[in-house]
Amino acid sequence: TVLPLYQKSVWTQESTCHLIETNIRDQEELEGKKVPQYPCLWVNVSAVGKWAVLYHTEDTRDQNQQCSYIPVSLDNYQMARADVEKVRANFLEQKVFYCFSTTRENETSVLYQRLYGPQALLFSLFWPT
Repeated sequence: TVLPLYQKSVWTQESTCHLIETNIRDQEELEGKKVPQYPCLWVNVSAVGKWAVLYHTEDTRDQNQQCSYIPVSLDNYQMARADVEKVRANFLEQKVFYCFSTTRENETSVLYQRLYGPQALLFSLFWPT
């Protein structure tokens, strides 16, 4: 059910994000060795007067806190890389955009898109499953 996920989503305040930096991470360092993994996008922004990490959705943050955006196709590295590069290019082109932040003092992350916002809650309440 969507209700617990809606309650867990603390990013309820619509804000304006300003791009600080973005880069693509291809490898992860593990005990001094570089381990290949899927490419992911890392995005830092300024929102509500402070530095923050941008995550695509609540689920992105839960999947991998080192990635702002995780490509859809993880099986094909070339396609995943192209997907991440396209999203990165969009951010470099549009450096100011709407995002969702929280009023929590110690939270340093913001969302680009909410999966579990009021629309999802209403949909789950009125649409039979």
